[in-house]
Amino acid sequence: MSDIPPLAPGYEISTDAERLDTDLVHHWLSTDAYWAIGRSREKQDRAIAGSLNFGVYDTASGEQVAYARVVTDMATFAWLCDVYVDRAVRGKGIGVALVGAVREHLRPYGPRRIMLATRDAHGVYEKLGFAPLAQPDIWMALTDL
Repeated sequence: MSDIPPLAPGYEISTDAERLDTDLVHHWLSTDAYWAIGRSREKQDRAIAGSLNFGVYDTASGEQVAYARVVTDMATFAWLCDVYVDRAVRGKGIGVALVGAVREHLRPYGPRRIMLATRDAHGVYEKLGFAPLAQPDIWMALTDL
């Protein structure tokens, strides 16, 4: 599975951190993403600084319309998180194309797995080969530090 799903015409994906609209990303996540409601700007800025970031941009206006970030060692492991598509452009396949671009960007580094967590977007990720954990009983988490 190496094909990147096509991005809708008029949009482009970039990993250039200078292009990120960090105000907008923080607004999206802290006000509309169930996993990040109330996240502070300082915490979001640290998350961006410590991650590989992907933005989707309208080619005509240059405005950012989607975001994803990956926490990775660029060798063995990656955690895909904070995937968000602006409500105004949902339904155009932007999320699937974005996650496909993330997958293909990481492929040459050979991570053993790309992990993610979702409450409501399983169908998006399944289109790109993601599946439930084969052995969930071996995974553990430390939460609420």
